[in-house]
Amino acid sequence: MKHVLSVLVENKPGVLSRVTGLISRRGFNIESLSVGTTEDTTISRLTAVMDADDVAYEQITKQLHKLVSVHKISDLTDEGSIDRELALFKVNATPERRSEIIEIANIFRANIVDVGRNSLTIEVTGDESKLQGIEDLLRAYGIKEMVRTGMIAMSRSTKD
Repeated sequence: MKHVLSVLVENKPGVLSRVTGLISRRGFNIESLSVGTTEDTTISRLTAVMDADDVAYEQITKQLHKLVSVHKISDLTDEGSIDRELALFKVNATPERRSEIIEIANIFRANIVDVGRNSLTIEVTGDESKLQGIEDLLRAYGIKEMVRTGMIAMSRSTKD
């Protein structure tokens, strides 16, 4: 089962290495990893997506709790959460096909961030299915280069 783990850690050198090392030593592949500072510059949020059964996942979280540099762990797998990724696509775009590609970008609320003689670079944010959808459509034009960030996620606000 795919699990989304949000971990608040100290913003210090070596912390990311210790956390990811703990996960990889147990034989789990991290499918997506994003790390950045939070509203408190001494704390970073690490968002990791991994495929693990429930027993193994519980074991990983228990081990993470033992690390001194870990402040809080949240499982965002089943709870209401907001998740996003960012992708950049550099697409073959001859002058004759350019308007078609721009229309696809508009449908997905994506932005054209660079225009070359025979290419367009498109920036799109959204959940995994949205990014996969635009990727599938752009493949027909020829993707020259593509890069995706890892997932970032946070829990939704509770309704008061």
